[in-house]
This record gives sequence, C-alpha cells and structure tokens, in this order.
Amino acid sequence: MTRSLLRIVSRKSPLAMWQANHVRDRLQAVHPGLKVEIIGIKTQADVFLDTALSSLGGKGAFVKELEQALLSGNADIAVHSMKDVTVDLPEGLALPVILRREDPRDVFISNRFTDLQNLPANAVVGTSSLRRQCQLKAWRRDLRIKDIRGNVGTRLKKLDDDQFDAVILAAAGMIRLGLEKRIARFIPAEQILPAIGQGAMGIEVRAGDEEILELIAGLDDERTHVCIAAERAFNKRLNGGCHAPVAAHGTITGDQIRLSAVVGSLDGSEILQSSLSGNSEQAVALGDQLGREMLDKGAGRILAGLLPEAGT
Repeated sequence: MTRSLLRIVSRKSPLAMWQANHVRDRLQAVHPGLKVEIIGIKTQADVFLDTALSSLGGKGAFVKELEQALLSGNADIAVHSMKDVTVDLPEGLALPVILRREDPRDVFISNRFTDLQNLPANAVVGTSSLRRQCQLKAWRRDLRIKDIRGNVGTRLKKLDDDQFDAVILAAAGMIRLGLEKRIARFIPAEQILPAIGQGAMGIEVRAGDEEILELIAGLDDERTHVCIAAERAFNKRLNGGCHAPVAAHGTITGDQIRLSAVVGSLDGSEILQSSLSGNSEQAVALGDQLGREMLDKGAGRILAGLLPEAGT
C-alpha cells in the first residue's frame, strides 16, 4: 500500500459519524500507519427536516451530496447505510464493499407501552417509512401513523416530549449508538419485514480506482453482500425506490439463500407477501425472479398509485 491518507465522506448525524469512525478503525487495524480523514457534510434530507422525504427524492437524498464529493475528487470513499442507497448508482461510482450486517429488525420504542399489541386504540406512532406504515396498518388499522424526521436522538426526544405514543426505528442504529435500553421490543420480521439493506453499511467509491479498491477489500462480508445483492435486485425489478412501501430481506443457510418480500398499500388493506429460496450464487437472479412474481401478483398496480415511475 502506497497511499498514506484516505478521505471518508459521511453525513454529520451521530449514527452516520459512528459508521464512518467504525470504517476508519477497521481500515487502520488492517493498514497500520494509514491516516484517515472524515469529512462530515449535511445533505438535503438533513437540512429540510420539515419536508417529506418523497419530495426530496426519497432516501436517495441522504447520499446525493456524498456521491458528488466522490465524483469531484474531494473524498475517496463514502460510507452509507445500505437502506439509503439508490438501486442505480451514478455513472462512475461503484459499491464494492458491504460490511457485516447488524441486527436487521425494526424495534418498538415507547415510554408507556411494551409492544404494538398494548397500544390503545388511535395511538400515535411515529415513522417516516412507508414500508413500516403499510405493515403497521395491516396489523393495527386503528393506529394513527404520524411522520417523524430527524436523527435518532431527535426522534427519541419527540417521543419523550409526548408527541408520540411510540416510535419505530431500526435496531441497528439503536445498537450502534448504545441505546439498547430504550428498546421495548424487537419486532419479528414476520410482523414487520425489514427494509432492503437494513442493518448493513456499504462503502461507495469511484469505479476503477484500483488503489482504493485494494485498500478496502478486506472489509467486505461475503454473506451480507450476497443478501444485499438479492434484496436490491428485487427492488430494481419493482423500480420501487428507497421510499416505497416495499420490504425485502435475505438470509443465508449453508449455500442457500432465502429471500422474503412484502409490498403493501399505505392503509394496510392490501399486503402482498412472497418468498423464494435458491443457491446463494444465484442471489441476483433470485431477487429479480421474486420481483417478477410480485409484479404478477399486483405489486406494480399498488406502487403505481403512489409512485408514477414504480412497477414498470
């Protein structure tokens, strides 16, 4: 290795900075003497907290400025939560490394109630995710789902200020920030299927930058990478984007991968579920096949009512 300095670009949120620092520490453990600089920036999604994510371009609004920093040469790698990364990367960028996945489940957080079943009728639940909304409504049609934006700390403060009876967040973020004690219950995937890529971190780079690719290659977790590839292939076939009522989650046992998926209407009145299993070497093809099957079941019709470009 000849490079002595590596520049990581990251969002400035506490969780994003934790992720960037984690990657820095991993890289310096593998490459002693490597100096790593972390460049924190605010994205549109971080600035315009009163604007719906869908109006900002979906969760892709969390990564756009980071990708621009890569393309301009102002940074060498970008560290992302994989659930925020768009299916199609900008030309000239690649996503060669997916780190080992943390717990992918969602969690129920409340100061007064222990789980979804204990919530009273018309309880107010905070989430900015359409994926969570449709599945929550399928379980409890009476719940009032209210949009909640901001980093983990901001959302917890809104809960503590009694703006919500409960909030639903990703387990991975709570665990990484050392906030496990705030978790009332881990929500089984059978109840709310996780987001595509949830719990996994990815490293984005300029395509063809062989020196950087060699530097970061050791951080890739093959099993996680295979699962994420399958989940993203499913989403690509649906053209569902990062902010659609779509969920997919892959698990590997031996050399077999099982991919489960959900597409639902926002009011929870229609929930499509399906799963496929196959050899993990065919993960991308399996994801594409499951996407086709869901489209045959009506996923395109559901998504078309929400996102004009979806389901094509």
